Amino acid sequence: MGKAIEFVKINKRFPGVHVLKDISFSVEEGEVHALLGENGAGKSTLLNILHGVYGEYEGAVLLHGKEVHFKSANDAIKNGNISKVHQEIMVVEELSVGQNVTMGYEPKKGAFIDFNKMHNDVDAILKELNCNFKSRDIVRTLTAGQKQMIAIAKAIYHHSNIISFDEPTASLTSKETEALFAVIEKLKKDGITILYVSHHLEEIFQICDRATILRDGEFVQTLNVKETTEDELIHAMVGRSVSAVASRTIPCQATKEVVLKVEGLTDTTGGKFKDISFELHRGEILGFYGLVGAGRTEVMRVLVGADPKLEGNIYLKNVPIPRNWNSTKALSRGIGMLSEDRKNTGFNKLATNMQNIAISSLEKYMKGLFFTDESKKLKNAEHYFEELDINPKLPAYMTVNMSGGNQQKVILAKWMSTDIDIIIFDEPTKGVDVAAKAEIYRLMEELVSQGKSLIVVSSELPEAIGLSDRLVIMSEGRITGILTDRSEFDSDAILNYAIGGNE
Repeated sequence: MGKAIEFVKINKRFPGVHVLKDISFSVEEGEVHALLGENGAGKSTLLNILHGVYGEYEGAVLLHGKEVHFKSANDAIKNGNISKVHQEIMVVEELSVGQNVTMGYEPKKGAFIDFNKMHNDVDAILKELNCNFKSRDIVRTLTAGQKQMIAIAKAIYHHSNIISFDEPTASLTSKETEALFAVIEKLKKDGITILYVSHHLEEIFQICDRATILRDGEFVQTLNVKETTEDELIHAMVGRSVSAVASRTIPCQATKEVVLKVEGLTDTTGGKFKDISFELHRGEILGFYGLVGAGRTEVMRVLVGADPKLEGNIYLKNVPIPRNWNSTKALSRGIGMLSEDRKNTGFNKLATNMQNIAISSLEKYMKGLFFTDESKKLKNAEHYFEELDINPKLPAYMTVNMSGGNQQKVILAKWMSTDIDIIIFDEPTKGVDVAAKAEIYRLMEELVSQGKSLIVVSSELPEAIGLSDRLVIMSEGRITGILTDRSEFDSDAILNYAIGGNE
């Protein structure tokens, strides 16, 4: 086997930031090669160069020994036989699965699309992926995990001999993840080269042969996965020892005071959740665990006024919420939410870091009726750059160009800039590296020690168990269990509740 990919002295600069610095390493044909590093280490930028998204860079990219320079992602698919499975789900909701998979490369019968062949070909791939939906299904009817599988089907459809996976399991259930790993093993046996980016180190040990580590835009080392440990990988990634597992470092801060009470909350139109009842106490971290599609996010969206309350009661500090509840009223009553979908609902894509951090607390910076004090905004942003270790520490930098973990920190800074007492974290560490995870966990404990109350929605069982004072488990839109003591946090029992076991 020869070298499938060689990066030779790759340098990439954005205005004010040197993102990649002399990156050189190679990937063997037919191996599963992990690309690891903290958020902002340069992994996504390097993949974007490989896939033709960024055409301007210094250095050389070689595929199978031959230098290439793709002008676009389409050019890379067509002339390089390389595909990318993105972390963000990229689909056209109103089209069928088959149309999404084959888009731009549809099989033809004369001048027309051969829909029968399209659907038969795509159904064969979906069967191979162990998917429980069909090529003719409309994409908007699918779950987030199912939509992610479309991207994987698309890469297989293109017969790519190099496929990169950027956090592919972020939206997948454990069963879908197992199906994906089985497919990756099959692709490897067929001689396909896989570049795999993930912050879940257990995945790296499960499916990868070698791992290349980047830190602050520089190459650190390439390791044989079977000859290393999780601690060694983390140390190489962050330059210090960091726990990869969520755990509490301070005792429970919860008091008996109930700051939020939910009674019989029911979605009477979409049926996404039914008869949801629970309480949140001051200083508590209340965990919400369940599999993808359990209805947890939909409940949280009602609490913060993003979706209408249809049936049931919500009390904030013993006062019922008004009928015309919305996100502005929720913010004024002291409740906010860090959305799972940070790219679309977490921050303004057209705004800078300074603007995004200040966006939910503008009244603090008002100068008269119509103007804001920019120096106050700047001071606030600089405070959180240090407090949360946001990188790059540039107030005028566009948040949309930050790495996923640093975007998450900007959103967290936005909410910490307000005076809210209840913060809902929806999948707070999705797509976030181990060092950023540890930082977010520390901040959560700091927030509850200040008397704030947190609801943490997580699909990661170790995270839910490690962080929560009490744990609510949902399955198919219902609460199937509430564990009120950490001594009851048994993973088998929690998973039983999550698949709809006995209350």
